[in-house]
Amino acid sequence: MSDIRALLAQRELTLHEGVYVERADHPPLAVEEWLRDQMAYVTRYLPQRSRHFLQRCARDEASLKTLVDSALRPALFKAVKPMRQQGFSDDSVAQAFAVIREASWRVLAMRHHDVQLLAGRALLQGKIAEMATGEGKTLAATLAVCTAAATGAAVHVVTVNDYLAQRDAEHNQPLFDLLGFTVGIVVQDMSPEQRRAQYACDITYVSNKELTFDYLKDQIAVGGQWALQHHIQSLDSNHHAQQAILRGLHVAIVDEADSVLIDEARTPLIISETIPDDLPQDVYAQSIELAKHLHENLHFKRNPDKQIWLTQDGLVHSQQLCQALTGLWQSALWRKELLQKALSALHSFYRDQHYIVVDNKVQIVDEFTGRVMPDRTWERGLHQMIEAKEQCEITGQRRTLAQITYQRFFSRYLLLAGMTGTVQEVAPEIKRVYDLSMVRIPTHKTSQRVRLTDYVFADSAQRWPAVVKQAQAIAVSGRAVLIGTRSVADSETLSACFSAENIAHQVLNARQDQDEAQAISVAGQAHAITIATNMAGRGTDIKLAKQVEAQGGLHVILTEFHESSRVDRQLFGRAARQGDKGSVQAMVCWQDELFHRYLPVMSKLLSRMITQAKVGRWFRLLVAYGQWQAEREGRQQRLQTVKRDRKWLEALGFVGRERK
Repeated sequence: MSDIRALLAQRELTLHEGVYVERADHPPLAVEEWLRDQMAYVTRYLPQRSRHFLQRCARDEASLKTLVDSALRPALFKAVKPMRQQGFSDDSVAQAFAVIREASWRVLAMRHHDVQLLAGRALLQGKIAEMATGEGKTLAATLAVCTAAATGAAVHVVTVNDYLAQRDAEHNQPLFDLLGFTVGIVVQDMSPEQRRAQYACDITYVSNKELTFDYLKDQIAVGGQWALQHHIQSLDSNHHAQQAILRGLHVAIVDEADSVLIDEARTPLIISETIPDDLPQDVYAQSIELAKHLHENLHFKRNPDKQIWLTQDGLVHSQQLCQALTGLWQSALWRKELLQKALSALHSFYRDQHYIVVDNKVQIVDEFTGRVMPDRTWERGLHQMIEAKEQCEITGQRRTLAQITYQRFFSRYLLLAGMTGTVQEVAPEIKRVYDLSMVRIPTHKTSQRVRLTDYVFADSAQRWPAVVKQAQAIAVSGRAVLIGTRSVADSETLSACFSAENIAHQVLNARQDQDEAQAISVAGQAHAITIATNMAGRGTDIKLAKQVEAQGGLHVILTEFHESSRVDRQLFGRAARQGDKGSVQAMVCWQDELFHRYLPVMSKLLSRMITQAKVGRWFRLLVAYGQWQAEREGRQQRLQTVKRDRKWLEALGFVGRERK
């Protein structure tokens, strides 16, 4: 542990020791500090500052060619040794990168490009490396991962889902084996003993949700909610060793950093337990039935944040509806609470968009990744209302045992860094909240992606046939087509349109997530048409057949703009990767949520004037304005999450364990 302290001493961190060593909580940067950092950014990373580093890497790499494989590990540890006194200095890092580069070429037949070396260097400096999609972030990460692991740090490579964690770890396994590192993979449904064994490895690949929940479990295991109990247990170091799943928050390399640190940071992560429901089971079904008799704008109103409240007329009408009922329905307070929850279940949360029903259970779908979150539930009775709406078995209420926000959890790492292709829009927020600067990495090859003409339609009835026609026309030429949809329902509606025309295709959504690897493996074949939700966005690398490359590469059709422009950029980023050819286009309609929610007046006006047409730059500016409004709303929601988290801390004194 002393090596870790010395390695990171130059970062001037305040450490906290309890279950294990981690960084103490720190407040967000003040505005003036953030502005000063942004001004310095202009001159900090000029190209000439990196030239010496790349030359040193190349020179050291040349001297390694004659070494046998077994000599590479000692060479790496020799390069790393000075870091324990000097930190991650350029000269030492260049020597280490040269060894890793040579090892990668020998076992993976992949030699890190210069731009990947710069990305790895940025990671060890505790920064966000913005690399264009397809530039090899997975391989670039191995440079920082192996170097940090060689110092003795516990290295966590954080991905957005289990599929990517397993895929990336298995792909890089030969490199780690050659350099003598043990590799762990943490996925859903592992036991605590299995997780502890995986985290004990030198390098651990894990999704952000699994990692954060394991951290919370550690806090609960040592009596995190009770300061006195924690203090007593802290006297016995063996107790911590036996109970803790993790072995420390030393180094985290976050893949798709903007998704993890920003998009998924709107709500805190909570570990809860099921408790007997004090409410009768039939109350939820009664609430749903009564709510169906209430009308929007007359009896209730709602805002864009999915919040619903009863009007004065609604309160009076609800009292009349409940005259024949007894028990809770005679209480004005309970009646209002139950009906507002039921109205939210009916009018703010939709099946096959916000959730799916599997085996008679309601499972939440992540709107940014398109994946199921089977262990997550909505709180305060909302989940039970949705279960009643779908006529599923009503589960018990949940009581919070521990909670933490991503903002607070990831800030506790001694060294936090990340990679993504889409961080520019949220770089100021990441700097203020996590104290992470962004470094833009140039592309290895010039992008050949072509943006074709976009189309806008009056409604979905016009859009879906047009999408089918366009996809078929492109696939017939020998190219592959990827069609992105916002929801499970839309993907299945579009699939039905293809089936009606007897056009071969495959669907990838939350219902078929177990077949993801197989679906992606054939998505780049000639004539292939793949319909996918956001699952086919971040981290997905579609390998193209030679015929597809010759005919113009992958074509991506976006059927609905997301509130976050970064999600759209990730989908478009599946085409024309690493200098390949490819094309993208949008085929949307005026009824889409982005227009309906953020540009209601303008979209209604334009939908009457333009029912089906090719659109140009003016339309993209309109979309950009709507997404800017949505991003602003998202920032406000995340700010509220942080504020609520602080109130939670003030109320309990700590979350997870006491902070001194």
